[in-house]
Amino acid sequence: MRRDRGFTLIEMMIVMVVIATLIGVLLPHFRGAQDEAAENRSRADLRTLATAIESYYIHNNNTLPTTLTTLITAAPRIISTVPDDPFRSGSNDYSYGKDTNGVYYVVWSYGRDRAADITGADTDGTLAGTSDDDIFVTNGTGTF
Repeated sequence: MRRDRGFTLIEMMIVMVVIATLIGVLLPHFRGAQDEAAENRSRADLRTLATAIESYYIHNNNTLPTTLTTLITAAPRIISTVPDDPFRSGSNDYSYGKDTNGVYYVVWSYGRDRAADITGADTDGTLAGTSDDDIFVTNGTGTF
């Protein structure tokens, strides 16, 4: 009597269940690592943008830029491109707001929940809205 050697259907199903379980366990950890990397990138980008805004302020008679893209067209040119917010899809630019007096600014990333909670800067330098998980930099009151 000759038996063909190979895997049975039950053995193949067990292997598939084990692989699916491993993927289910490891996938959330991978997503967390991606979000952590995106947070670190956002913090570095925001420090760069804050430096660019301060430089623009000094070179343009103590006036804050109207938008972040103003930093590209300024004379002298401050930055060559505005970095993209890794937590946004579609319109990828970081959000920027300044108070009505043009003294305080805030630049922010949407953060892990991918929703903006900050809405701008008030005339006393405080943040308008809440910081929740948004990552931001400001020349007013608030912590980075």
